[in-house]
Amino acid sequence: MRILFTGGSGKAGRHVIAYLLARGHRVVNVDLKPLDLPGVDNRIADISDAGQMHDVMHAWAGYDEMEHHRTPPPFDAVVHFAAVPRLLMTSDNECYRINTIGTYNVIDAALKAGVRKVIFASSETTYGICFAGGERKPEYLPIDEDHPVVPEDAYAMSKVANEQAAQSFQRRTGADIYGLRINNVIEPHEYKANFPAYMADPDMRRRNIFAYIDARDLGQMVQRCLEVDGLGYEIFNVANSDHSVNLTTSEIITHYYDGIPAKEMGEDETFYCIEKAERLLGFAPEHNWRMYLHDPREA
Repeated sequence: MRILFTGGSGKAGRHVIAYLLARGHRVVNVDLKPLDLPGVDNRIADISDAGQMHDVMHAWAGYDEMEHHRTPPPFDAVVHFAAVPRLLMTSDNECYRINTIGTYNVIDAALKAGVRKVIFASSETTYGICFAGGERKPEYLPIDEDHPVVPEDAYAMSKVANEQAAQSFQRRTGADIYGLRINNVIEPHEYKANFPAYMADPDMRRRNIFAYIDARDLGQMVQRCLEVDGLGYEIFNVANSDHSVNLTTSEIITHYYDGIPAKEMGEDETFYCIEKAERLLGFAPEHNWRMYLHDPREA
């Protein structure tokens, strides 16, 4: 596929692009800085500028395309990850402005260019737990896509607004638009660098609902979304299938979620439910921390 990918120079995007390139896709990375990765085409552009987004949707990927086409060929899909990536990086209103108008511009330009598959990054923060003032607990466990989204912060508010905008675009056009509520992204080197601290102090993972997503498995999730057509508008939780600490499900519930309604769960099953992605997309995470770090519960 010929894919336009926004935000591919960021932490998550560079791993997803590598995953897509390895599967034969042609990827044009649209970002404020280029991605130094063999095989990727880069375009410097600002998602908050509607004109730039409409332009890149109709642009050459590289000089080689000019040998075979009189005009740039269309993109088969757009993957939109570009954003202010978290709270406390810019002013709150700038975070909200860039993330909302940027997403509007990207989806609008994609659909007007005839793209029929758009995948966009939403966030775990929409559930209101990650960036809550004080402690907010889930209303039930595990958290699935039907759990209320009740954010207090500008970043998560922008993601909820983007989901609503995406749903409206889909209703108007009938295109496939899939939103990914991505949990805390973990790069391969971060298992040894960060996870020992999580094992020593599980409190560090409370705001992430004790979940995570390996960056390579996020690549798989995007690939699955590209492969599955006809779902219309859908939102998917994206996480690995296990916890990010060396406590069992029952131990975490006892320490952190006592009294919270909970379904019967496996002892290592994530509280950030991915059943919908497994069922509709065939998503099957392949990487977990136990593959790269010794589990203290084992002899």
